[in-house]
Amino acid sequence: MHRGLQVFNRAPETTATSWLLTCCSSPAWAGRLAAHRPYPTTDALLAAADEAAYDLAPAQLATALAAERPHGPHPSGIPAAARTALDAAHAAYESRFGHVFVIALAAYRPDEHLDQTLAGLRARLANDAEEERVVAAEELRRVARARLTRLVSGIGAQAVGEAVKPGKSGEFPDSGPADSPYVPV
Repeated sequence: MHRGLQVFNRAPETTATSWLLTCCSSPAWAGRLAAHRPYPTTDALLAAADEAAYDLAPAQLATALAAERPHGPHPSGIPAAARTALDAAHAAYESRFGHVFVIALAAYRPDEHLDQTLAGLRARLANDAEEERVVAAEELRRVARARLTRLVSGIGAQAVGEAVKPGKSGEFPDSGPADSPYVPV
């Protein structure tokens, strides 16, 4: 069993729930995953996370989406016109749907992230509210899954005997930069 998963499985429920809330800000999702420990494998944990995400009620999904941070700083070196287009598309999306744009970019090369984000924003702005709720829920599930994978790996990377504590942002010190729905996860 992965060392990070062992630590996760043995952590007090309040600690595990706190860690999980850094992956998806749904108390229902985090509570369900924490309560069903121990998980025999990381794949089992990820499957449970997926199932819990699929089972979020509309109000629980809205809570999780409302807690997502707005898009982060622009990647360095992008042209001013792209920056302006990105800002305008994000503003239009948030105005139309009432929450930040969430997209999982892990399947794309870093040099494709800007194009994928702009294309996603433009395409999803054409959705009606129900269509977008379904798409946003799926993107949030994928983002949470990537964050959870990084969380378990971060716990496992801690030195033996060292206390495992999230950083001041709620993430583990070695889990990489804070996510935003705009950056790859």
